Amino acid sequence: MPADVTGLATSTPLASLARRMGLIAAGWIFVLLLVGGVALERMLTTQVESNFDEQLEYILTAMIASAEIDPFGEVWFYRTLGDQRFLEPGSGLYWQISGGEYEPIASRSLWDRTLKLEGAIGEGGHFDSEAHFHNSDQFAGEPLRIAERTVILPGSETRWTFAVASATEQMDTQVGRVRLILIWSFAVLGLGLLVMATLQIRYGLSPLRRVRAAIQNLRTTGANRITEPLPLEVQPLVDELNALIEHSEKQAEEARRHAGNLAHALKTPLTVLTNAATARAPDLGEAVMRETRTMQRHVDHHLARARAVGRRAVGHAKTNVMGCAEAVRRAVERLHPDGRLDIAGSRSATVALERQDLDELLGNLIENAAKYGGGSVFVTIDPDEDEAPRDPKQCLIWVEDDGPGIPEAERIRIFDRGVRLDTDKPGTGLGLAIVRDVAEIYGGSVRLGTSEDLGGLLVELRLPRAD
Repeated sequence: MPADVTGLATSTPLASLARRMGLIAAGWIFVLLLVGGVALERMLTTQVESNFDEQLEYILTAMIASAEIDPFGEVWFYRTLGDQRFLEPGSGLYWQISGGEYEPIASRSLWDRTLKLEGAIGEGGHFDSEAHFHNSDQFAGEPLRIAERTVILPGSETRWTFAVASATEQMDTQVGRVRLILIWSFAVLGLGLLVMATLQIRYGLSPLRRVRAAIQNLRTTGANRITEPLPLEVQPLVDELNALIEHSEKQAEEARRHAGNLAHALKTPLTVLTNAATARAPDLGEAVMRETRTMQRHVDHHLARARAVGRRAVGHAKTNVMGCAEAVRRAVERLHPDGRLDIAGSRSATVALERQDLDELLGNLIENAAKYGGGSVFVTIDPDEDEAPRDPKQCLIWVEDDGPGIPEAERIRIFDRGVRLDTDKPGTGLGLAIVRDVAEIYGGSVRLGTSEDLGGLLVELRLPRAD
């Protein structure tokens, strides 16, 4: 077996459609949950940190509101800060006031430690008119969040820096809890979405499995159509499949009919030859030649039909009628140099036929007109509207001659295989039969009439236009 044929024979199907859809769904779910989870985590974390800072700022504002300058120029509180943690050493909540050359004033919770404040670094320290927040790791093992503000109290010219510090352990615990909840929530959500996507894919693709079962039923039970009702999205596929089955049945029926016709056509010549050979007839040689030619005509006729059917099934053909007619004219003029052959009409008309089949149709018609006519042949492609109404779906071709024509009573019989009205000239009697059969295979038609201009035979050939 050739290499390319082997490749076709051993080709494997593409990846599962359900698997593709599942991977796409899983990918989108992962990306969307990841982006959404990160965004939500940042928002909630920022909210927790903002709430933590608001609590520190609230305490800082209460400190400033309770502060006054004593007679010695130092700060004192005229009311006690209410949080008990300020009185417990190492509680994690501290306050401190620093200013000028005065010793820092600190909460009992700081004990013997002092906060290093950014706004109290000498006289060059910055002045924070609003609360300023920053993180600090100045205490080993106890990261702090510090809120500080610089104010000048009434009765003093000293810049006082008020600060409240809190260990971030509580905030970190809340952030960690929020993150854990988000992780578990999004994990459960992602798992649920994957399950739902799997069920959706399985349910959504179930009509395809039903189509497969219906096709299997066609093969096993001998049914010739899929009649099971299916969703709108799948029904066009079923309709095309039914149309393909119908087309195949028609082609098989045509093949059986052609085979039967050929066998019937060859039966009589074979019987004549068998009888002549058995009787040792003296004209056996002539009988063999005569019957052999008859069989050859039948074989040629059925081969022409088979070629037309095969080429029609290949695809949509498109052939220019004028170009084909010009080629046929050149060939016929060499066979009949004394005749006159004129072609007129549309030069852009195209028909949905293979070039070889259109050559055979026009060749038979034009050659018959040149052979049996009086010497003049006129071919018209798509006559004008005043001569014949134009059909948007079919192209009309006239082939006229100036011969004796064909009587109306004989115009139907002349299409039969082997029928010839003029036996004085050589021929097979299959030309018009082939024209009719090939035209009908492509959905066209042929009709005989009388030419008004030349007085002889008029052949009207209608063929489907190309899209």
